[in-house]
Amino acid sequence: MLKSGQAQMKQPRTGTDWLTLAKLLVGLTFIAYLPALRGGFVFDDGPLIIVNRLVRAHDGLYRFWFTAEAADYYPLTGSLWWLQWRVFGYHAIGYHAVNVLLHAANAVLIWMILLRLKIPGAWLAGAVFAVHPVNVATVAWISEQKNTLSMLFSAVAILLYLRFYEDDRWRWYGFSLAAFLLALLSKTAVVMLPVALLGCVWWMRGRLRRKDFLCSVPFFVLSLALGLVTVWFQLHRALQGHLVRSDGFLARLAAAGWVPWFYLYKALLPVNLTLMYPKWSIDVSRWASYVPGALLIVCFLVFWRERRTWGRPLLFGLGYFLVMLFPVLGFFDQGFYAYSLVADHWQYHSIVGVIALAVAAGEEVFRRIGHQHRRWGMTVAVGMLAMLGAATWQRDGVYATDETLWQDTVARNPQAWSAYTNLGAAMKQAGKLEAAVGCYEQALRLKPDSAEAHNNLGDALRQQGKLPEAISHLEQALRIRPHYAECHGNLGNALAQLGRDQEAISHFEQALQINPDFAEVHNNLGNALLGQGKVSEAVEHYQQALRINPDFAEAHLNLATALEKAGRAPEAIEQYEQALRLKPDLTSAGYALARLRAGQQR
Repeated sequence: MLKSGQAQMKQPRTGTDWLTLAKLLVGLTFIAYLPALRGGFVFDDGPLIIVNRLVRAHDGLYRFWFTAEAADYYPLTGSLWWLQWRVFGYHAIGYHAVNVLLHAANAVLIWMILLRLKIPGAWLAGAVFAVHPVNVATVAWISEQKNTLSMLFSAVAILLYLRFYEDDRWRWYGFSLAAFLLALLSKTAVVMLPVALLGCVWWMRGRLRRKDFLCSVPFFVLSLALGLVTVWFQLHRALQGHLVRSDGFLARLAAAGWVPWFYLYKALLPVNLTLMYPKWSIDVSRWASYVPGALLIVCFLVFWRERRTWGRPLLFGLGYFLVMLFPVLGFFDQGFYAYSLVADHWQYHSIVGVIALAVAAGEEVFRRIGHQHRRWGMTVAVGMLAMLGAATWQRDGVYATDETLWQDTVARNPQAWSAYTNLGAAMKQAGKLEAAVGCYEQALRLKPDSAEAHNNLGDALRQQGKLPEAISHLEQALRIRPHYAECHGNLGNALAQLGRDQEAISHFEQALQINPDFAEVHNNLGNALLGQGKVSEAVEHYQQALRINPDFAEAHLNLATALEKAGRAPEAIEQYEQALRLKPDLTSAGYALARLRAGQQR
């Protein structure tokens, strides 16, 4: 049975060999993800990146690092988005290329780590990781750059720590600790890396010394500090006091026993993948609910008992898998738990353990069969990579647009009420209002108390001119969630269309009390005030909208109109011109600008 010092493999002999194999890994990655490069922004890419006020602000870097304005404290990822916005703007291909490149770099680093750990099939394991379809949920989804970036630094941290283990030079230890800090600042999903580092040392030496535990202490301190920061941000910023799971500790404990088996199944047989899996309902009163967790414990006890023989690689590979999964076993709340207890992108860091174990086992099998069957092993490896790559290519297309993503999700999980809500939003954006209304109604059939579905349905009905029905749904959304800024804004719009301006203004003001940086509501409140003849107040709100979002063409147009009414023609001309620069097809701005210029000439 394979042991840490028994790996029979051909390592690259020269720098040219290393470079060739690394280029091959990068090439395989980009081939597998070519369709993703042509994809757009999906799901939360817009809120987190494209319209994120911190990403667009000139002082955004400072605010990511030194304020609590962001939903999560991932300042290094926020900084990367800030830079990309200034390079790529609204062009999704640039963001996709960066994410694919990060993923390719991670595949290369995994290969290098497995070589240092003397694990057979290191390069093949890196290639499998590169083209595994489960990873599409990270690589083709732009906002998951936090995953690829955090893995990049965590893999560097492991490599440097192994270098420290080999030559005992403290500079490598310091570099490793710094890389780990950068990984945590990218995403704290790597919070369990100190345990994984101890596992690597155990794998290489066969035991752990007192010095190994002492060296791990600073890593654990960083994990604890940044982990607590993440918990605070999740509770106070991302969730904002909303309850995503009402189940108690026993239900979470039982679910934590199911989660690893689910991810192991998807890692070994990546079929029927979807963005939102059905949410499990676990009956804590039934003993069977605890069987998966108990079986998991029994397996690891057996592996530990046989740790000197066949249990050693299983203990290391599956131990790494389970340890890195710990943050998403369900003990700590996060927003996605409102939809599902599992998600493909949550096993991006942990899947390496399963892949390395499976590939090493395959290498061992063909080694024992004999040298004459090596050709068959190569054929199996190439066939496996081809199948995984083809599945990844196909899965990439699902993430092309919001519409394709949510259509796939509801097809695979018809009970996903949130997917119907998001599909409705995609249909609405495409101008398919009737289809959008149907999606929202289906979401409400599945979850009648969904404030988001009531809000979206109400706004779609408003756009159809069905104002009484629209107001009814918007008011219902506010009964469910009174502090729903977007819904207050939408209800204000509906009331304004009915000519109930004072009620509309009241709801706009409530929306801004909840979210002072809501540019659209500032704009709409400005319109309502302008309709009442309060020109100076309207100007203030238009200007505030533009401070939040300088590229808001309609706000430039409305500000120009207000300035014109105030007799400030030169300033109005400047705003009309700015509106047309941002949106050349804004004909009303073009007519008004021509009229004002003609008046100036006369």
